[in-house]
Amino acid sequence: MFRSIADWIELAREEGCSLADAVVRTEGKQTGLDATRIGERIRETLEVMRAAVEEGLASGDTSPTGLTGGRARQLVGEAPGLLGTEFTGLLARAIATLEVNARMGLIAAAPTAGAAGVLPAVLFTLQGPRGWSEEDLLEGMLVAGGVGAVIAERASIAGAGGGCQAETGSAAAMAAAAVTYLEGGTAEQVAHAIAFTLQGMLGLICDPVAGLVEIPCAYRNASAGIQATAAAEMALAGLEFPVPADQVIDVMGEVGRKMDVRYRETALGGLAATPAGQEIARQAGMDQLVQLQRRGSTAGEGSARFGPS
Repeated sequence: MFRSIADWIELAREEGCSLADAVVRTEGKQTGLDATRIGERIRETLEVMRAAVEEGLASGDTSPTGLTGGRARQLVGEAPGLLGTEFTGLLARAIATLEVNARMGLIAAAPTAGAAGVLPAVLFTLQGPRGWSEEDLLEGMLVAGGVGAVIAERASIAGAGGGCQAETGSAAAMAAAAVTYLEGGTAEQVAHAIAFTLQGMLGLICDPVAGLVEIPCAYRNASAGIQATAAAEMALAGLEFPVPADQVIDVMGEVGRKMDVRYRETALGGLAATPAGQEIARQAGMDQLVQLQRRGSTAGEGSARFGPS
C-alpha cells in the first residue's frame, strides 16, 4: 500500500485527492478492484463489526473458560458514568467485540483479532454524537486501513512480532487517524494523531493469560479506544507531536524487535506468569505452559502461542 505516512500524504497532495481516495486508488492499482467493489468490501466489514458489538452488548454468555462474557453488558448497566454515557459506551463496545471473539463468534480483525474491538468501539460510539453517515464511516475505514498498512510495512501489527503495542497500539492509531479525518482534520493532523497514539503505547507487552485472547486483551482494547480518542482530540486542537509519525512507527518496530520473547504473545511472562495467571492456566488444562513459566523459559522467536487465538 504505502511505505510511509509521508508518502501517503504526498500522493494525496499530488493527485489532488483525500487520504481516503488515495487509499482507494492505490488499492485499485494493486488488486484490480474498482472503487465500487472496494467500498462493498468495507461495508461488509462494517456490518460484521456492528453485529459483533451488538451481540457482545446483548449477551451475558461467558467464554468456554469463563474468563470473559457479560462484562460489556454489566458495564453499560452498572457503571457510574463518570465521564458520560459515550465514554462508558466506548469501553463497553470494545470489550463486547473481544467477548464475541472469545466465544468463537464472528469478528473483523482490525488489524488483528486481539485488537478487533478498538476501531468499531471508537467509530460506532462517535457516529451518533458527531453526525457521521455510513458513507463517512466507509471513508474513515479507508483511512484506518491506510494507517494499518503503513505500520505493517514499517513495524508490525502482530503481538508475536512486537507485543501488544503492535496490536492494540496499531488499532488505536488507526482509530485516531479515522476520527481526525472524519472531523475535518488536515492530513498533517491525521499524522499527528497517529504519533500521539503510538507514543503513549510504546513498549506495551503482550501477555495473554493462559495464552488466550481474553485477559488482559479485552480490557486493553477498551483502554486503547480511549487512547485513540484522546490522540484525535489533541491533534484536532492543533497540538503537534515533535517526532514525525513514521519515526514513531519505526521506534515501535525497534522496541518490538528488542522485546524479550516472554512479552511477545508467548504467555511466558507478564500477567500470564503471575501466580493468578498460572492458576488460570492450570485450570484450563495448560500444565505445559505453567511448567515453562515456572522455568522462566526464554524460548526462541517464533514460539507458538499456547491455546487458541
